[in-house]
Amino acid sequence: MTLQATPGCPYRVDPTGAHIQSEASILRTFGPAARVMLPGDIPAWSVTDPSLIRRLLVNPDVSKDAAQHWAAYIAGQIPADWPQRIWVDVRNALTASGKEHRRLRRPLARAFSPRRVRSLVPRIEAITAQLLDGLEAVSGEVIDLRARFAWRLPLLVINELFQTPDHLHHDFRDTAGALFATDLSPAAALTAWERLYELIAALITHKAQHPADDLSSDLIAARDAGDLTDRELADSFVLIISAGHETTVNLLDHAVVNLTDHRDQLALVTGGQVSWDAVVEETLRHQAPVANLILRFAATDVVDEATGVRFAQGDAIVISYAAANRDPHVHGPDANAFDVQRPTSHDHLAFGFGPHLCVGAELARLEARIGLQRLFERFPDLHLAVDPDQLQPLPSYISNGHQRLPVRLGP
Repeated sequence: MTLQATPGCPYRVDPTGAHIQSEASILRTFGPAARVMLPGDIPAWSVTDPSLIRRLLVNPDVSKDAAQHWAAYIAGQIPADWPQRIWVDVRNALTASGKEHRRLRRPLARAFSPRRVRSLVPRIEAITAQLLDGLEAVSGEVIDLRARFAWRLPLLVINELFQTPDHLHHDFRDTAGALFATDLSPAAALTAWERLYELIAALITHKAQHPADDLSSDLIAARDAGDLTDRELADSFVLIISAGHETTVNLLDHAVVNLTDHRDQLALVTGGQVSWDAVVEETLRHQAPVANLILRFAATDVVDEATGVRFAQGDAIVISYAAANRDPHVHGPDANAFDVQRPTSHDHLAFGFGPHLCVGAELARLEARIGLQRLFERFPDLHLAVDPDQLQPLPSYISNGHQRLPVRLGP
């Protein structure tokens, strides 16, 4: 695909996600926000300026609720089979605002409390060791590290949180992959989401019969106490399984690519001069795991005084984390470069900002720190088996990762 060489509005977003960072760079040339056309001919704004993003994310006049505030949705102009429609149809903390958002977020915040996250450290260590033990047997081969490690680690941690029964493990793994694909036909997208809801229903039924001290039981108890409806319960599972898993997979994926492509920086980390925390934060900045988050809506006419940008009531808004995290005004003229010693690495928006800050952010960071440190301790000679330019991106303008991560674990 050839990107638009000359910016023009509306910019058509590539549904295949083939050039996420190049698109982000082009969109920044429009100014703080640009008119775009999402796949399916859905008009929206793409906001790329990090300061404007922060202001919008705390503005009470910017809503997540399509049913109340997206003019085209309310008017019936969004096709029922639009493949990304599920992202606005679900009823969970991702699509609610104000009091509703606080109500739906509350049980999730309890579930991801600092105590529960800290209590997972031994299990994350054990899961990581188990996965690395499995890689020892194939250390002489070219393997797909995304499938064998980056994908499995967060999925097994989520299974630990949910106490997912063994017979559902593989089904969740096989289904989750299609949720972020934005190049699917309407029929394929519908099939993927229907299968996910079937699995969630089976998990809820099982956990209702076998309650325990886990996230599933906490959410079911919230439903039983009247804090969540049946639909909100199922959609809260959707949020954690999809967003919670995908973010960490892509974080691990890009960290491995960048560290193996910058051996001098890897040496700084393994030699103790730079922390694994710094690696995680710079990876989140350099390659936002969620490139574009859809959607927010202007509940009234919203005029940003600092930039002069005006969003009309009912306009749809995309937050471009990929563009914001490489803003040269924040990170300097080398913002496109990966640098674990960058002083502004922590100044990113990969997990959002304000009331919608990702509740699982610290768990994702914890998994990445443990997973990456143990991976490179066990396999210090790990290297890509192909040139980085040959890695194929995920077919998604939402999720930013690779389809496969071919590596050799030894020299």
